[in-house]
Amino acid sequence: MSVHATASGGATAPGAVQFERLPPAWEPTPVRPRLPIGVALVSAVIAIFAVIMLLAGLLFMLDTYFGNLFPPSIEIFQSIDLLGAAILVVLGAGLLSIATALWHQETWALWTTVILVFATTAYLFFTGSITVLFVVFVVLLVYLLAVRRYFY
Repeated sequence: MSVHATASGGATAPGAVQFERLPPAWEPTPVRPRLPIGVALVSAVIAIFAVIMLLAGLLFMLDTYFGNLFPPSIEIFQSIDLLGAAILVVLGAGLLSIATALWHQETWALWTTVILVFATTAYLFFTGSITVLFVVFVVLLVYLLAVRRYFY
């Protein structure tokens, strides 16, 4: 079995094996860094809080517009009004998108989370609430800055 087409289009030596076509050129695929376990935990916690906020706002709004569909004991926040419920829905949806983007290692979500954690830490510091929560937020801020190279 001999194939007579050449890759270069020129003459070949007698008895040389030639191929009809060359394999496709190899191109390296970009390396996607693995998701750090701490970022996965932060993303999961943000997603849980986002779902709670979203459900709380939606349950209150459904109960307000359609009458007593749900018993009062199922409402998460008892003392909010319609505007507060709408704000909860918007904040819940925004936090859910941040949690999803953190899971997918998007840079904008990392910096948004860093800004929110820094603002919360500053608030706790300036109000004199130096507690375990303050220490947790400081550690979280340092950790997020340390793993920023895993985001693209």
